[in-house]
Amino acid sequence: MDLGLDGNVVLVTGGVRGVGAGISRAFLGAGATVVTCARRPGDEPVEVDGRAAEFIACDVRDPEQVQAMIDSIVATHGRLDTVVNNAGGAPFALAADASPRFHSKIVELNLLSPLLVAQTANAVMQRQETGGSIVNISSVSGARPSPGTAAYGAAKAGIDSLSTSLAVEWAPRVRVNSVVVGLVETEQSHLHYGGPDGLAAVGATVPLGRMARPEDIGNCATFLASPLASYVSGSTLTVHGGGERPAFLAAADTEENK
Repeated sequence: MDLGLDGNVVLVTGGVRGVGAGISRAFLGAGATVVTCARRPGDEPVEVDGRAAEFIACDVRDPEQVQAMIDSIVATHGRLDTVVNNAGGAPFALAADASPRFHSKIVELNLLSPLLVAQTANAVMQRQETGGSIVNISSVSGARPSPGTAAYGAAKAGIDSLSTSLAVEWAPRVRVNSVVVGLVETEQSHLHYGGPDGLAAVGATVPLGRMARPEDIGNCATFLASPLASYVSGSTLTVHGGGERPAFLAAADTEENK
C-alpha cells in the first residue's frame, strides 16, 4: 500500500538499533528519506533495498546539539516532515534505592528530551505549507505499574499527556500522536529473558502469541505520519498484541480460563 510518504524527510531519534531501527526501516520502505540520530552510530547500517538511513550524532538531551541537528537536516533536505521521538529507555533500579540524580536523568531522557526535539522541529514545521507530524514512542509502562522502572513509567505517562497538549497547541499545521508499545523482541531481548526459551515463554503470555517485532512498531508509526491519518491527532495508538492476561485468571486456575 502506498502510504504517501515517498520523498518525505523523517527524523527518527535513537533510530539505529532495536525498535528505532525497525521504525527507520519502515519509513525507508515507504519511500521516505530517513535521518537517524543517537550518541553513537549503530553496529550495522540501517537500510532497505539498497537505500540507507543517514546518521547524525546527537545527544537529544542537549538543546544546542538538537538545534544543530534540525538545522542540518533542513539545510540538506530543505524540509522536515516527520519526527519520531523514539530515543529513551531505563535500566532496572528499584525506586527506593536509586539516587535523585538517577531519577532526574531518566525523566530527562524519556520526557524532557522528546519535548525538546518536538519543540525544535515544530518551529520548522509551522513554517512549512504542508506542516508536519510528530510521533512519540510511549510504553505500556505509562499506564500500569512499572516496578524497577518507576521513573521511566512516570515519564511515559507524561509523554502521553504531552502528546495531547501539543496536538492542541500546534494544530492545525502539526499533528502529534503517541504509540504505546508493549513487549518487543529486539536483538538484545535474549539478554533480558534468558535466551530463546525465555523469549518464547514471555511471548506466550501475550494474547496474540508473540512479542512485537520492531517493524510492527514501525508500521504503526508510518501510518500515523501518513496522509491516511490526516485527521488523527492527540491520539494514543496501543500496540501490545492484546495486552496482558489478567492475573486473577491464572490465580483462579480453572479449566475454562486456561
